[in-house]
Amino acid sequence: MAKLSTEQLLEAFKELTLIELSEFVKAFEETFDVTAAAPVAVAAAGAGAGAPVEEVEEKDSFDVVLEAAGDKKIQVIKVVRELTSLGLGEAKAVVDGAPKAVLEGATKEAAEKAQAALQEAGATVTLK
Repeated sequence: MAKLSTEQLLEAFKELTLIELSEFVKAFEETFDVTAAAPVAVAAAGAGAGAPVEEVEEKDSFDVVLEAAGDKKIQVIKVVRELTSLGLGEAKAVVDGAPKAVLEGATKEAAEKAQAALQEAGATVTLK
């Protein structure tokens, strides 16, 4: 059998349908006892050599944590009441107990709005 160049092989593959190419890959894997997906895994592992590969997952729920009430404690208590529907005594307890979560499991948009409102009232807030 004559040895084919890479270009000749590519031209031959271009003429195949996807089904025919899939059947060829399966036969190639069986004949040579290899897996076509293995080079992809090796390439990914080689790219991250030295550092573990972590999947970055976007958070979809946030906690709004009141770190400190600041100078305008009464304004912060009012905002906490608006955000949480707590009574005056409960909202005051949250503000006095800082650092404490004001909202838990909020959407990104709601958490950012709450953070902005609390910061506008003079509080120090973090999102977790």
